[in-house]
Amino acid sequence: MFDVAVFGSLFLTLFVIMDPPGITPIFLALTAGRPAKVQKRMAFQAVCVAGGVIAVFGLLGHQILNYLHVSVPALMIAGGLLLLLIALDLLTGKTDEPKQTKDVNVALVPLGMPLLAGPGAIVSVILAVQKADSVATQVSVWAAIVAIHVVLWLVMRYSLLIIRVIKDGGVVLVTRLAGMMLSAIAVQQIINGVTQVIQGA
Repeated sequence: MFDVAVFGSLFLTLFVIMDPPGITPIFLALTAGRPAKVQKRMAFQAVCVAGGVIAVFGLLGHQILNYLHVSVPALMIAGGLLLLLIALDLLTGKTDEPKQTKDVNVALVPLGMPLLAGPGAIVSVILAVQKADSVATQVSVWAAIVAIHVVLWLVMRYSLLIIRVIKDGGVVLVTRLAGMMLSAIAVQQIINGVTQVIQGA
């Protein structure tokens, strides 16, 4: 009742797309300045949000997109633009201002969606669920989805230990680096979406 090949394939695909190691500096940058207890809660919330979004699209992805008349490339471009706005804030240091981030739960946006549960992950899950034509493959697909979210939570949860080593100056550096990485991810996502639009025209 379990297909190891399907599990491994989807897990590796989601690992590359959701990138647990790469999310670490972005998570640290977006949650900097908050108490450790709050950061740990945000890590859990981000994973829950991402898992919920992925699950909903896994079950109802095609119906949702068709009902809203939204194409996958449009979803990719919109997600890329949202990430680019967040990246610009990180690069310019606007997120250093407490008034702007004090009451903002970054676990929901942009961490949970669209950073973790981005268009790439959503599309991969929609296709995997669609291709799963037996109980064994369905179980394997959902097991892979749960497994990658557990990995994401563990990585973000224990990445907080890094803050104790790098101190405040290191956090500022990580914030700028995270901004650069996130802007590159955003631009690439927009390019991928535009490319798909052109190819489909």
